[in-house]
Amino acid sequence: MGRTVTVAVCTLNQWAMDFDGNFRRILQSIEEAKAAGATYRSGPELEVCGYSCEDHFYESDTLLHCWEVLRMLLKSSICLDILIDVGMPVMHKNVTYNCRVAFLNRRILLIRPKMLLCEDGNYRETRWFSCWTKERTVEDYFLPRMISEITGQTVVPFGDAVISTRDTCIGFEICEELWNPRSSHIPMSMDGVEIIANGSGSYFELRKAYVTVDLVKSATFKCGGCYMFSNLRGCDGGRVYFNGGSGIFVNGYILNRGKQFALEEVEVTIAMFDLEDIRTYRNNIRSRCHVAARAEPYPRVKVDFVLTSPYLLLNTPDRPLNTEQDPFENMTGTLNVTYNTPEEEISLAPACWLWDYLRRSCQGGFFLPLSGGVDSASSACMVYSMCNLIVEAINKGDAQVLSDIRKIVGDCDYIPKDPKQLCNTLLVTCYMATENSSSETKARAAELAKQIGSYHHSIVIDTAVSAILGIFSQITKLVPKFKVHGGSPRENLALQNVQARLRMIIAYLFAQLMLWVRGRPGGLLVLGTGNVDEALRGYFTKYDCSSADINPIGGIAKNDLKRFLAYFRKKHGLTALDDILRAPPTAELEPLQGGQFTQLDEIDMGMTYNELETFGRLRKQQCAGPYTMFCRLLNTWDNCTSKEVADKVKHFYRCYAINRHKMTILTPSCHAETYSPDDNRFDHRPFLYNHTWKWQFNAIDAQVKQITTEEESSRTRKDAPKVPAKPRYMPFSSVISNKTHPGVVV
Repeated sequence: MGRTVTVAVCTLNQWAMDFDGNFRRILQSIEEAKAAGATYRSGPELEVCGYSCEDHFYESDTLLHCWEVLRMLLKSSICLDILIDVGMPVMHKNVTYNCRVAFLNRRILLIRPKMLLCEDGNYRETRWFSCWTKERTVEDYFLPRMISEITGQTVVPFGDAVISTRDTCIGFEICEELWNPRSSHIPMSMDGVEIIANGSGSYFELRKAYVTVDLVKSATFKCGGCYMFSNLRGCDGGRVYFNGGSGIFVNGYILNRGKQFALEEVEVTIAMFDLEDIRTYRNNIRSRCHVAARAEPYPRVKVDFVLTSPYLLLNTPDRPLNTEQDPFENMTGTLNVTYNTPEEEISLAPACWLWDYLRRSCQGGFFLPLSGGVDSASSACMVYSMCNLIVEAINKGDAQVLSDIRKIVGDCDYIPKDPKQLCNTLLVTCYMATENSSSETKARAAELAKQIGSYHHSIVIDTAVSAILGIFSQITKLVPKFKVHGGSPRENLALQNVQARLRMIIAYLFAQLMLWVRGRPGGLLVLGTGNVDEALRGYFTKYDCSSADINPIGGIAKNDLKRFLAYFRKKHGLTALDDILRAPPTAELEPLQGGQFTQLDEIDMGMTYNELETFGRLRKQQCAGPYTMFCRLLNTWDNCTSKEVADKVKHFYRCYAINRHKMTILTPSCHAETYSPDDNRFDHRPFLYNHTWKWQFNAIDAQVKQITTEEESSRTRKDAPKVPAKPRYMPFSSVISNKTHPGVVV
């Protein structure tokens, strides 16, 4: 006779500090789990208050309101006869911990604090929480009186323990504990824990989706057991997009997995499995059994409850059900996961992030300065992708999405007909021309706007530019000139920047008034159009069109944006993107010659976008300073001499140092690339540098000199073996000379 268990993991789109909304979504997920026959429901990390409360975790109000939400859950009849765990912060002995709170039938069973906190990327958990360091130890936690009134309990176990029901044993990991080399699922499984629940707050990054799946599959393949992974989804008030993908895994197989990108606020993923399959699987791994026989035990919280059903489970991972059977029954079969391509991820993640930001900001849509280039076209296409997702969700009967879009447009009867019509309602685009703009870019912007349906205008802002310059000339009696007209570099740059900054001012004017013009309430969010590579290089004007309310492409590289547009053109038949992709990137801020632009971005920057992407990955992912970057690129850029590599690296770091101050005002963007220079969350580096990098550049020069000397020596000695033009990385100390750095002893 099989021992079948039905469990539920939940993907929730929570919002930091939205206790009312968070409570409703948690309760809905519990109700759906029970309706599907689940006897155990697990949810994502910090679901009660929202993950991104950040410094609100210091406030006693946040802790109080979390207990109030838990009190309402304990009182609800919906939460009876099902084992539940939720994520919330808990203060124990004046220390705040990130916890899972497990309860059943109005009694709290265990408060399990997080034991390993995340500190990389956008995570800063130790700023607000402490690790629980007392392994396999529990202490008494004295409950607040509002909870004791319902549970009848004064104290409950707090610490590193597991829950034993009459038929199985349940343990917990919280997000980072899965990723850490000392994952607790291994010792727990050795001690007979058969179900491990992980509440996570894992955010989206390009090309990352497979990592979590591989980690969990590997854990259950090696240790056996059921692993329940619950994750947040959506923008809960910050720069990251939590990417869902909650799943249930058994013995190295995926039984069921939720969607990564979707607009659903609540998604409950159900699976049924047989505990006997876990026991048989583990018993057949003899080396595991020998280790488990001497495993150190965990404290067990015993509860008089069963998760199993008397139903005999006929399907196992070795006998998957036919895909034409009932969808619920098919959940007991194995699942092959297909991952989105990076282009699909770019199409979906920022679109979902934009939707959450729009509906939660109480604004009526977006305003986008559309230049006819790759960057602004990408932002426009992401809004169009969002409109596609909205229409699809409404057509599938998502009442919450329909309610939200009606609030946004201010019409309680509104139903979008198609993505193009919805895009016309939500997106206002504007081509802002000056005398330096070409007819080609104007035509490209207009054609793209027509094909996606945005409400589009083309305007000329020369009058505003002339007015600003007139004020300057009136005071100084001087008239600045462009470089091609004999002006100095300072004059040339100032004339470019005044155009760019005026576009920002005009964008905000239109954003505030265009819905008034169209007879609708509210205002528009201004969208930014600066990519991550240009931010890294500092190739943008401070407070120009890069300064906006939000920037959907601010975390994405130029090359990835080009590939995204090529994919998007094919998927949606947007032929206007062909000309945009063929056109060379240009700011169009300098005078045209013969009606054609002469200013090209890569020439202006002194480096290609391919080189910029490489610099960014080495600087952030590989933690390379100037000297290490030079040494690594020696072996990578075979088409360059050592001096050329040195010049490129030094040019990048000079530009990086000079422009680093611009990172402090970057428009909040959807995090995507791992080498983002955003200093507000992701990249904590100074914003004032000595741009000469004297010590570092001297090390590079010494290395170049040594390589050049060896090359020349090898050419003069015919019998000598050929010396590689680009040797492997050489320690800094081996290339320092007393002449270069007086006082240094080598």
